[in-house]
Amino acid sequence: MYVVILAGGTGTRLWPRSRRATPKQLLDLVGDQSMLQKTISRVLPLLPLERIFISTGPEYAAPIRAQVPDLPPENIIVEQAARGTAPCIGLAAIHLQHLAATDEVMVSLHADAYIRDEERFREILLAAVEAAQHDHLVTVGITPPTPETCFGYIQRGERLQSLHGQEVYRVRRFTEKPDAAAAQRFLETGEYYWNSGIFIWKLSRIMDEMELHQPQLAAQLREMRAALGTPEEAATIRRVWAGVKSQSIDVGIMEQAKDVVVIPADIGWSDVGSWDALADILEADAQGNVVRGRGGHLGVDTQDTLVYAPHRLVATIGLEGMIVVDTGDAILICPKERAQDVKLLVDKLKSTGREDLC
Repeated sequence: MYVVILAGGTGTRLWPRSRRATPKQLLDLVGDQSMLQKTISRVLPLLPLERIFISTGPEYAAPIRAQVPDLPPENIIVEQAARGTAPCIGLAAIHLQHLAATDEVMVSLHADAYIRDEERFREILLAAVEAAQHDHLVTVGITPPTPETCFGYIQRGERLQSLHGQEVYRVRRFTEKPDAAAAQRFLETGEYYWNSGIFIWKLSRIMDEMELHQPQLAAQLREMRAALGTPEEAATIRRVWAGVKSQSIDVGIMEQAKDVVVIPADIGWSDVGSWDALADILEADAQGNVVRGRGGHLGVDTQDTLVYAPHRLVATIGLEGMIVVDTGDAILICPKERAQDVKLLVDKLKSTGREDLC
């Protein structure tokens, strides 16, 4: 198999630490490794580094090479501009088809996910690869501990089989991010999972689905694939990519495809998409406070608060359920319940000409 790690995006909800120049996948948010390095380490027991590919934007290719110096340079697939996950995965797939001698399995992961139970995750991937070899489109559904509204959901259908000790179900439907009442109903049925964005399929199968559901994109991918390994490769990809339309793999392919299966996973997964999500992962003190950074925290009557302070001491009085982030050139203070709105601040910075802080 091959593993493709999607490492684009800017992580705006983790501003001011995550910036355009240093997005969250390149940061050591959890532990000593960056999120990207941790994602690579997580799958290395299953395959050699030479079979791991990273898809990213041109501005991140150099930092990724610095973080993963042993990765072959050709294993970094550069998208000239962001076009969503469907074109991103398609571009990676044609590169793998160009390299592969046989019809192999492609595992698509995101670089910014945290997984507590890594051994079980690898067991699930092995089961997913076997299911993909039987021509299923496979996804991993996260068993939801809470009725979150910030994730899409997958409803399971009939049970098909057990592979490597993992249950495999048909997918009944994908659902976009629900409201709170719907999320609660989903949780109570026991039939729904969070959409992790982890996908596994044979290269031929995903390209067939592109032909069926995204014919324009499929034609563009064919044109780019024909140029791979030729002197015209770079120019052709640059020219064709400029005309590619943005589309997510979920809407563009998975919601329309037949024979999609889901493997449930209770693995302590988080997309680390916001400061409150990070606070849920990191170890808290006796007052429920999470403190990161060398600056430290001095608190009086402060509870359930995240403090990130790499440069100087942060002192608080009477705070509860708050986020305080000090990066030296910017300070963020907000309630945990408003953590998803941090991206609105980034939008406001852009609109007021302060893109130097984005």
